[in-house]
Amino acid sequence: MSRKYKFHNKAGLYFVSFATVYWLDVFTRQVYFNVLADSIHYCRAEKGMELYAYCFMPSHVHFIFRSSNEQPMELLQAFKKHTAKKVMESIENNPQESRKEWLLWMFERAGKKQGNVSKYQFWQHHNKPIELWSESVVKQKIDYIHNNPVESGFVTNPVEWKYSSARNYQDDSTVLEIDDAGF
Repeated sequence: MSRKYKFHNKAGLYFVSFATVYWLDVFTRQVYFNVLADSIHYCRAEKGMELYAYCFMPSHVHFIFRSSNEQPMELLQAFKKHTAKKVMESIENNPQESRKEWLLWMFERAGKKQGNVSKYQFWQHHNKPIELWSESVVKQKIDYIHNNPVESGFVTNPVEWKYSSARNYQDDSTVLEIDDAGF
């Protein structure tokens, strides 16, 4: 892994992106989005996560966050481990999941390629953390996150994407609370 993709400043503000294995579009049902949102609530309340921007896409997630406990790597690992377990359980137990067998087969296939995975691999292992060092860089990353659903063709206005902090920046925190970025 490249040196530029590590959490060097434990108290720093970071932009991270991480994706499902094979970029599988898993987050297409409300129940799976709920797992992500519930995990964010938990990490904010119990793990010291400060969240400044986010976007949940069908195959990947973007955050701008800080660990108030100065453990960003451990926080992200806990988030990914918990969400992987809960989403896998949701897929296995969802009678409406038409892609159940295929998804489980793909996650098992990915897991077999890794020596440290017992059965399924849900997330790709890398997070690509980028420390944000100035207000202009923070704003650039927020714009990138909020415009991701627009660039993907899902919506024409960032505020229309339900699982994005673009709504929070318009005083709508009905999905998730975020921390005040100060601008």
